[in-house]
Amino acid sequence: MGKKTNLLTFLIFLGLVLGVVVGHYFLWDVDASLEVREQSVAAWKTMGDLVFVRPLQLLIIPLVFTSVLTGITSIGDPKRLGLLGGATIIFYVVTMVLAVVLGVSLGALFQPGAGFPEELRASMSAAGAEVAKSVAPAEGGGLSGAWLSILHQMIPRNFFQAAVNGQALSIITATIFLGIGIVSIGEKAEPFTKAVESLHEVLMTLVQWVIWVMPLGVFLLVAWAVGKIGLSTLAEAVATYVAVVIGGLGFHMFVTLPIALLIFTRINPYRYMWRMRAALLTAFGTSSSMATLPVTIETASEEAGCSKRAAGLVLPLGATVNMDGTALYQGIAVIFLFQAFGIDLSFTEYLAIVLTATLAAVGAAGVPGGSIATILIIIAAVNSTLAVSGEGAPQLPLAAIGLILPVDRFLDMCRTMVNVWGDSVGARIITRLAPDEEEEREAAYA
Repeated sequence: MGKKTNLLTFLIFLGLVLGVVVGHYFLWDVDASLEVREQSVAAWKTMGDLVFVRPLQLLIIPLVFTSVLTGITSIGDPKRLGLLGGATIIFYVVTMVLAVVLGVSLGALFQPGAGFPEELRASMSAAGAEVAKSVAPAEGGGLSGAWLSILHQMIPRNFFQAAVNGQALSIITATIFLGIGIVSIGEKAEPFTKAVESLHEVLMTLVQWVIWVMPLGVFLLVAWAVGKIGLSTLAEAVATYVAVVIGGLGFHMFVTLPIALLIFTRINPYRYMWRMRAALLTAFGTSSSMATLPVTIETASEEAGCSKRAAGLVLPLGATVNMDGTALYQGIAVIFLFQAFGIDLSFTEYLAIVLTATLAAVGAAGVPGGSIATILIIIAAVNSTLAVSGEGAPQLPLAAIGLILPVDRFLDMCRTMVNVWGDSVGARIITRLAPDEEEEREAAYA
């Protein structure tokens, strides 16, 4: 397995490098507008979706169902399930809060939006106005809207409708209830449990097949992304913003989360990160934690030493609600936009960003560009806070998101990798409470 893994890693890196080269030297047109470039390279994204992303997406919902259900039934005791679920949620919430606080602090310290050119602000806002119209938050947005969105996802009206719509959080909560019911009736549910376990093994086999198409998929998607935004864009007006975001993501990925992993597991965090490389590279290539989920589960349980119980329960939940990279990015992005429009923020507004960004990250769709809609929610919350202050403070127009659209795809790739790494760290930590061996489980709860 080691030689195959090394070969796959080499091929993925090769696809990544070739994608950058082809995108920059053959697809990038410096004189074309963003819309024209998008149209000219759209075929590359379509091919990447067809050969890699769509096959993975096909497996997501059934894999979430079987992973969570087998994880719950293997744990058995509902009290232990409550402990594992509670520990997982606490870990995810704490790391997301740390991430968004780091992002807000970096945004306030380095002020990436200060001195943003007026003419560039006007031109980019025009593009942002169209996007804002299509994804603008519904009435009642802001902090309360973020809470309501999460609650609606947690308590779906129809399981099958949620599955058709790809609402993973709804599937997870419904499957947890089903799993508790199965555990409560004991042996009567054994035939159904064995059938689900068999289906899970079949799905994991399919995942292994799809993984070998990953190098081609990464090549096509990276070529599309670079051809659309161009490497030179990173050196223009938003260079400071990009640098601050990448710096924050890098600190959280290589310092904060490894420290947490080291404290709770005593293992080498960077060796564990290397073992999770297939999932992290997939996350970078697809910009989707949900599309990466099948690869994450496979890599964590087969390569990185996570128990199948922890991987089956923790990773689907993490891919849905744990968005460290997204939370950090949103904090910096919103501060950047307010600074670019010359709007000063006080501690109250910073606190509103922390709270809303954490909740909005939970409700963010684990798909490419899913954070754009949640950024609008955070902007609405901060605008509301400014309005309540009664000081006649100016409001940030939703069209301001046009300033970050040119580099959003590249940053989306980076923050998705951090999201998946945070999920992986959670799975390895919870493995201590949910090992696969019966003797180890008893010792863990002794």
